[in-house]
Amino acid sequence: MAAATAIDQCAFSSSPSQRHYQVFLTFRGQDVGKTFISHLYKALAQAGIITFLDDDQIQRGEDLTIELQKALEQSRISVVVFSKDYASSRWCLDEVVKIVERMRSFRQVILPIFYDLDPSHVRKQTGAVGEAFAKHEKEFEVETGVRRAEWTDRIKKWREALTEAANLGGKVLENEVDGYEGRFIQEIIKVIERKLNHTVLNVAPHPIGIDARVKNINLWIRDGSTEVGLLAIYGMSGIGKSAIAKTAYNLNFDQFDCSSFLANIRKASEQPNGLVRLQRQLLSDMLKREAEKIYNVDEGLPRIKTAVSCKRVLIVLDDVDRLDQMNAVIGRRQWFYPGSKIIITTRHEQLLKAHDVHEKYKVKELDDKESLQLFSWHAYGQDHPAEGYAELSQRVLELCGGIPLALQTLGSSMSGSSIDVWESAIKKLEAMPDCHILKKLKMTS
Repeated sequence: MAAATAIDQCAFSSSPSQRHYQVFLTFRGQDVGKTFISHLYKALAQAGIITFLDDDQIQRGEDLTIELQKALEQSRISVVVFSKDYASSRWCLDEVVKIVERMRSFRQVILPIFYDLDPSHVRKQTGAVGEAFAKHEKEFEVETGVRRAEWTDRIKKWREALTEAANLGGKVLENEVDGYEGRFIQEIIKVIERKLNHTVLNVAPHPIGIDARVKNINLWIRDGSTEVGLLAIYGMSGIGKSAIAKTAYNLNFDQFDCSSFLANIRKASEQPNGLVRLQRQLLSDMLKREAEKIYNVDEGLPRIKTAVSCKRVLIVLDDVDRLDQMNAVIGRRQWFYPGSKIIITTRHEQLLKAHDVHEKYKVKELDDKESLQLFSWHAYGQDHPAEGYAELSQRVLELCGGIPLALQTLGSSMSGSSIDVWESAIKKLEAMPDCHILKKLKMTS
């Protein structure tokens, strides 16, 4: 594949459609195509990373081609290089909207690169980015009616996508390795390799409402504090605590030296030597190799202390229900390297007082709009009820009370059923004694 060439549109790389890409690289060719991007692409190729980059086959100004769309869908990571002239290209702005949508719907990883550009200018659309937007808006002042409304909506999406992408953090040339491009590129390669080598956790096929609920947790993880942070996500069974924790983990694990997600701790600890097994899993994740055998909890704790004391780590303890589980796995907060973050999920708020948790996040029920969308995806395969099922769907929402697991379970179980079957199932649930919807579902299964 040839090195990138400077073009006036947002630059991409194209090659035979049967290739499976790992990285989708988007940039403003007029800004960086001949220099930074060609060096970055060469470094990616030398590292064995298959990258979709620039090609003369892409027509200027045309909509996304099928090949571009396939490349974006195949890639695990989208690398967006923001430069001073990036926002002057409508092509680039449309592309970053597509990439952010891909992240929202399919959890594709985005790595923003800020090349000779302050990230706040992208986040807030100020400076050179603000000037570009002013030109776009002036150009479309003459539009009226439907055309004007379309452009207003398009510009709104551009702004939202830029803000969301910039909020992800990323790499800033001026802030790292004294601005030396060669060393900066090697740092980028290391981040991409970590992302590619790390298994992304499965969250949910339809993550309705998760992004809004994970927003403040992301801000906490990325707050830049040198304190060892401990945050608890708590709430009733089925409310979505694990899904929120997984999403936060997926979006942030690559920002740390090591990371570990310990799932289903309540069930795992009930197994023979369950706590010892959890200790060993944590150690394996911290050491990035299989840990040596541990015979008891007391033996494992000193090893954990040593492993977490020299690295900035992100650890998630999922579904904790006893204090001894936390004590056996994370020991004391003072053991951890500055800037480390620990997240726990639990149904038991009283545990938080016993372990001196400073940050708490109570998960709230889905609102009516979110509930209807989630239920509809599982029941009808779309974001709204099928014709003739709107009233029945509303009765289901009232039964579920905004609990995601209940909405998913009922939606999946009723999918494809006739109205008569729906009516019978709903009446049966409505007639049962007043108790948590998940208990009702267990009683009817």
